[in-house]
Amino acid sequence: MLTTTTPTLPTTSLYCREGTSDKEYHVRLVPEGGGFAVHFAYGRRGATLSTGTKTSRPVPLADAQRLHDKLVREKKAKGYTEGANGTAYQPASQDERATGLVPQLLNPVDEAEVARLVSDPRWFMQEKKDGRRLMLRKAGTTVTGSNKLGLAVGVADTIVQTALALPGDFVLDGEAVGDRLHAFDLLERDGVNLRSQSCERRYGALLNLLAGGLPKHIHLIACWVDPRDKASWLLTLQREKAEGVVFKLKTAPYTPGRPNSGGPQLKHKFVATLSAVVAQVNRQRSVGLRLLDHEGWQPVGNVTIPANHKVPAVGAVVEVRFLYAYRDGSLYQPVYLGERSDVRQDECGVSQLKFKRDEDEEV
Repeated sequence: MLTTTTPTLPTTSLYCREGTSDKEYHVRLVPEGGGFAVHFAYGRRGATLSTGTKTSRPVPLADAQRLHDKLVREKKAKGYTEGANGTAYQPASQDERATGLVPQLLNPVDEAEVARLVSDPRWFMQEKKDGRRLMLRKAGTTVTGSNKLGLAVGVADTIVQTALALPGDFVLDGEAVGDRLHAFDLLERDGVNLRSQSCERRYGALLNLLAGGLPKHIHLIACWVDPRDKASWLLTLQREKAEGVVFKLKTAPYTPGRPNSGGPQLKHKFVATLSAVVAQVNRQRSVGLRLLDHEGWQPVGNVTIPANHKVPAVGAVVEVRFLYAYRDGSLYQPVYLGERSDVRQDECGVSQLKFKRDEDEEV
């Protein structure tokens, strides 16, 4: 007798507490019309929740699963966790005050340059996490978070407690994803400034700090040097749909700011994203976008705002994923990801555009 087994469909509930805000978010897969649908609900905990769907029509199970996992990743990157208590955040005592911590920023490289860097043993390769830049300073019993603008920001309590459990004082650089910090550099240790030391030595010091106790909520980002390892992991990360990779010259010091071009630290994203400024709010939940070039602000089309996001105001900086840009600058298949409070308007330049190689090529 032939029997069939109905697959177990995932349902994920996420929560986030930050200050007086207490929110919940639920996403689930349900059978529908011979396929599957992805439904979500969100809002203030205990209140009537807003609902919506990510599938306008039934889709295959594998596609529904990918949509479910994507929603969960995006919410965790914004501080949500599975725990019903949510993630308690340590607020910045003076939100957006200058911390004195200025990160080293990276210029992008294309596929051809990636191939060269992979084959060059002088360059490290690390995974580029899909979160928010976070520098973390521990001084005694005080832990301070700093964003890519060098301004104080709140830090997940799980990260704070892990930092306090680590020995000594330090300054880490990393990427915060949900309630975890993925650390990729160590800039100070017990009062010693390590920025002038080589990237290789700083990473060794970071390894010594984090490897012994295997801290739960501060993770070490792996580093690959051998060209064969880099090539293998590059393919693995692409298959796993990671955000991208970062390359670092082993002998280079840590230099705050962004070089005009090139530099000893470079990034390559597997998918195209950009930060743009909202030029206007349209009807039916969409906004017009603009980018800056040498002639001023240039329109780059519109993007629809999903139901689970509030419509951003004119002048807000927002993050958008897109397939490519037409030669007139307008975006093809833009997807709204959210607001970016850690990006300035003057950083929203046309240099972020990724153009289609062949205008006549089918996608």
